[in-house]
Order: sequence, then structure tokens, then C-alpha cells
Amino acid sequence: MDGTHNGSAEAGPVWSHSCSLDDLLVPYEIPARAVERLALGPGWSGAWTTTWKVGAGEVVSPVNSLAEVPAMASAPVRRFTWRTSQRHRPGLECLVSTGRQHGFESLAERWLLLALDFVGGFDEVLAQPFRLRFAWCEGKGAHIPDFLVLAAGSSWLLDVRPAGLIEEEDEVRFAAAHQAAAAAGWRYAVVTGWRRGVLAGLDALSARRRPMTDPLGLEQQLLSAVQRRPWQFGELVDQTKVPAVARTHAVRLLWRRLLAVDLTQPFGDGTWIYPAGTV
Repeated sequence: MDGTHNGSAEAGPVWSHSCSLDDLLVPYEIPARAVERLALGPGWSGAWTTTWKVGAGEVVSPVNSLAEVPAMASAPVRRFTWRTSQRHRPGLECLVSTGRQHGFESLAERWLLLALDFVGGFDEVLAQPFRLRFAWCEGKGAHIPDFLVLAAGSSWLLDVRPAGLIEEEDEVRFAAAHQAAAAAGWRYAVVTGWRRGVLAGLDALSARRRPMTDPLGLEQQLLSAVQRRPWQFGELVDQTKVPAVARTHAVRLLWRRLLAVDLTQPFGDGTWIYPAGTV
């Protein structure tokens, strides 16, 4: 979802087998007043800079040369800190898509990492990737985006901020990040919220996101059954030889997007399960 996109956040189902990040997020529109406060005169993309941490040093690049930065070799420009008095909750989230842990600074950021792990299609996720220095009507400004998601098709620059916590200065920083992303050919979004129900659905499916063995061939039994017709989850697992074990494999197939479910609906035995690609 582009940060300037506007649309209905609650229109229709969200099918697990085909949804993208756009389908999961609540749209956020950067206000025009924030863009108007940026210094976007001739040559702005050469004057604005990004600072990356690479090895023991730093790499400074103008915004118009972001494609030349060795992003995959970079480290977070800001350390993740833990202390008893802080109000946010940082931590590490292991993504099966990359096979390693990724830092987050709040639970809202953790939810984004989980959603990225589900939709997949990316090469790397970089937390706190660079410090953007930009110009606006009140002088110099700086902003560190939360994540850069690198992909062969379309990379994303992402910020995470609950809608009720966005202040005027945040709007300007987000507007600047959006301009920088556009100059680099990346998409940009501010994650302010999620479609109704999708986080509960992703949380339920993520319980079986790690690799599993299937010596009883239950996954093929599940796929064969659902090809005949849609089933409610409880009925579907009953079509197998070992329903109690088949439950874990059915959730695994949903996470792998080989079965389909509407993520906006509560997940349970009464949830309708469909063949992927038929809804």
C-alpha cells in the first residue's frame, strides 16, 4: 500500500492464499500540508542525504543515489535498547522467510514483521536502515525509518506508528521518507493499523510456520479433501486418518498458502477452508 493511497479499510474478505501487504494494512494518507512544508525545490534529491552503517564506518549517500548503496551489507544505524522504565517493548522476531532474527522496537513493529513473514516475496528486512537528513520550512530535519524490505520486484520503506500517536512533526518526517522512497523507486507506507481480524488470523496460523515432517501423509489427505469441496475446519481434519494430528498440518498448509481462508473472520472449527486459487 502506498502511503498516499486512500480507500476502504473494511471492504470485503482478505483471502490468505493471495493477499499482499496492501490488503492487510489500513490505508494511511500523508496530508498535503506535510508535503508542502518540505523543501522540494530543484536539486532536492541531491541535497537530501542518507547515512548507513556499513562495517565499522558510515556510508553517506544523496537520495538520488540510493540504488548504489550496499544495503545488504548494512547494520541498523540505531541500537535497540532495553531498560525498565521505557514504555515501548523491543525484542527479536525470527522470520522463517530469512531464517534469522530481526529487531523490533515495539509490539506494533513485531506485528508488521509477522505480516511480512506471511506474505513473503522479499529478500531481506533491514531494521532502522538509515538516517535520512532532509530540508523543510523550519530548517534541517532527520528521520530513521523503521524498516526497509528489499525485494527483486518492489522494495518497501516502512514506518510504524499507531494512528492516534501521529503528530505534526511525524507527518513531515513521513512525508520526507515518502519522497526519498519514491526517488529510489521504492514503495512507502506508514503502518497505522490493520484490517479487522487479520492479526488474530495471522497469529493463529503462525503457530505452525516452522518446517514440519509429515510421515503419515496427512497434508495430501487434506489437500485432496478440500479439492472436492470447501469444508469447515473441524470437518476437514475429520476427513483424514488422524484428525488430531491433521489439525497442525492444516494450519501449516494455511500458513504456506496452499489452502485458503478469509483472514477477517474468526478462526476456529467453524471456519470455512477453500482450495487456494478458487476464491
